[in-house]
Amino acid sequence: MPEFDATPRWYAIRTRSRHEKLVRDRLAGQGIEILLPIVMRLSQWKDRKKAVEFPLFSGYCFARFPWIERTPVLMVSGVVEVVGAGSRGEPIPEEEISALKALMNSALPYDAHPYLQEGMAVRVIRGPLEGVQGILLRKAKRYRLVVAVHLIQQAAAVELDAADVVPV
Repeated sequence: MPEFDATPRWYAIRTRSRHEKLVRDRLAGQGIEILLPIVMRLSQWKDRKKAVEFPLFSGYCFARFPWIERTPVLMVSGVVEVVGAGSRGEPIPEEEISALKALMNSALPYDAHPYLQEGMAVRVIRGPLEGVQGILLRKAKRYRLVVAVHLIQQAAAVELDAADVVPV
């Protein structure tokens, strides 16, 4: 499929432990479009607490490039592999990347969530995440929407009102 090879697509990049930001910066320095979802967490030391940025999906970042131009990506220090089957990277669907971007741009608090294969597929019908599809989990009086990246079996969760989601 030559047209597949030349079309820029999103791929999951597996990184060495704690190298996500370094890989992001080096790929961005090469002019490659990169996405590294970040979450703020409170870290405590003996004498103080501090908000620290952590990658949402530990060990992964996302890059958009044509498959035939993968060599410069693989040569970046800290990159382990492009996630996929065998020797071929598997592109991430555009709607999953769009859902992650919508989550990152919203003011809603979010964090990593265990990837779930079971659950109801839903679409958000109002609010800052309107149009985003995900997996719904019920928790108390609020619902938890899970936005998943299936290829790397990672997900992020956000709490929403039950009235803001409908079945797909």
